[in-house]
Parts: sequence; structure tokens; C-alpha cells
Amino acid sequence: MYAGGSQGAVASALAGVTVPAIEGQSGWLVRNALVDRLGTDRNAAPRYRLDVRLDDRLQGFGVLSNDTVTRERRTLRARYQLVDIISGAILLDATASADAGIDVVSSEYAVIAAEQTALENLSHGVADQIITRVAVKLRQSR
Repeated sequence: MYAGGSQGAVASALAGVTVPAIEGQSGWLVRNALVDRLGTDRNAAPRYRLDVRLDDRLQGFGVLSNDTVTRERRTLRARYQLVDIISGAILLDATASADAGIDVVSSEYAVIAAEQTALENLSHGVADQIITRVAVKLRQSR
């Protein structure tokens, strides 16, 4: 799939994908991860647009008898579409998701840091899934 390295057909097609802004902190993280992986050529006019909508949920479970949460689950789901800018055709309409478990400890700072780290890791995982599917689709289109 990646024959030819950065000059190959797939890499060239990925460089022609633009990613519009995505709402929220998770959107900012996912968009940055996508742009890093795409290797977008800022001097060339984009051929494709990757539209992404995210659903970021933080859910408590592992509740003790005094209603204290001992564990959280953070889930990041993305629905994305690869659109051919010239024709307006949707080439790919798919979803990607990742989740992480977080221990809730007595230190509020530690819990917030763990939640943030989980979001950063999930953002990279979702971006990797999206890039893989987009690369496969662009490879099949050629």
C-alpha cells in the first residue's frame, strides 16, 4: 500500500486530503493527529475533504455503596466521510472508536490528568483508524 514511500500513489493521495476544523478539545486533538499523519501539501489545492464528527463520553462505573465512583470509561467515537471536492461524491462513510478505562483515586488532580491523557491517547488511536481506512479507500480508487 505504501510502495514508493512519500512519493508513492497512496502518500500523494493522502497529501491531497484536507481536514476542516472539528469542534471541541477532542476535535482539536483528532484534527492535529490527522493532519500530522496525512502529510498534507499546503501549497497544492486539496482533492479530498475529510469531514469528522466526534462523540466524546466520560462515564462513571464501579460505584461503591456510598455512591463513590471508582472507575471511569472514556469513549471517543468518530463518524467521518471522505468527500471528493470536485464531484462532491462521498467516497467513504465510516466510523472509528476507541475507549479507555480510568481509575478514580483520591487525588482530583490525578484523575483529571488521567482523563486528559486518556483523551490524548484515544485521539491518536481514532486518527490512526481513520487514516488506515482512508488510505485503503484511496488505494482501491486508483
